[in-house]
Amino acid sequence: MANSFDLTNLLRDNIRKLIPYSSARDEFKGEASVLMDANENAYGSPLDRSYNRYPDPLQHQLKLKLSGIKGVPARNIFLGNGSDEAIDLLYRAFCRPGIDNVLLVPPTYGMYEVSANINDIAVKKVSLTPDFQLDLDGIAEAIDDNTRMIFLCSPNNPTGNSLRREDVETILANFGGLVVIDEAYINYSRQKTFIQELTEYSNLVVLQTLSKAWGLAGLRLGMAFASEEIIEVFNKIKPPYNVNQATQELVLKALDKLETVNAWIRETVTEREQLSEELRKLPFVLHVYPSDANFILAKTTEPRQVYEYLVNKGIIVRDRSKVELCAGCLRITVGTPDENKMLIAALKRYP
Repeated sequence: MANSFDLTNLLRDNIRKLIPYSSARDEFKGEASVLMDANENAYGSPLDRSYNRYPDPLQHQLKLKLSGIKGVPARNIFLGNGSDEAIDLLYRAFCRPGIDNVLLVPPTYGMYEVSANINDIAVKKVSLTPDFQLDLDGIAEAIDDNTRMIFLCSPNNPTGNSLRREDVETILANFGGLVVIDEAYINYSRQKTFIQELTEYSNLVVLQTLSKAWGLAGLRLGMAFASEEIIEVFNKIKPPYNVNQATQELVLKALDKLETVNAWIRETVTEREQLSEELRKLPFVLHVYPSDANFILAKTTEPRQVYEYLVNKGIIVRDRSKVELCAGCLRITVGTPDENKMLIAALKRYP
């Protein structure tokens, strides 16, 4: 690995030459009382609240509010339709179909590979070590001249653990492509975010979401944090109005509830430890892995049978037993105290 990062060289030629679509709201700045530029319905909407006008294409108010919470300038923030939009845009901007490849470290979030396949980008895989950490030697050997990105999920899904910070920093310092760190579960972790390292590493992209700790999965708002140059690339190729008006309004209201969210996080972490302890007492549970997320990975003697038993009780967990390094494992999201008690009570009756 050798870090010779050059964003211009990493960009696909067609993206470098692209003249982006200019929406009506991009061209107009300031206040106006009569809007006759975008072919909207001037009469309003058949709802209590009018949504007849196109939303702010760059979500300025939302980014300013997030800037204060995250401690990063608004110009370093991209907002999209879930983190999945940012993942897809990364492939479309930086990877040439049929030529380039990305490196994944399974077991990890499955959308990285799905998005690669959609975009016709080859995938190289270097499995995590048995303790779910990075194999730095294997990663170094797998990288070639066409490796454009490395995706790292920390805390990792489905294993729940955080990757060793010094290992991630080694990759950032030595890899000449983009290093994408997915921090969907960072709010539950003892490890600090990599957002604060943006000024240190020009090849760093950090993904976060409002779908987990913030409880806004139904609104589909994902965040990417990166250098201003990388954010400009995102904005150049994204759909003109990728975050709808209702989502922008509701998220702005939600961001005022930071104390509520922090209380939920504290309770979830407490419940995670109690649930882990209860799971360890069950005779068919072989191992409960340490977690920095809002879920627990538990190795069982009969994963499919336990899963189906719970389904019949109306309790849904995730069978991850066929995932690499996760044989026998179920992934269990930490619920409310009552939900966790229902789960344990059902498992104690497992035949």
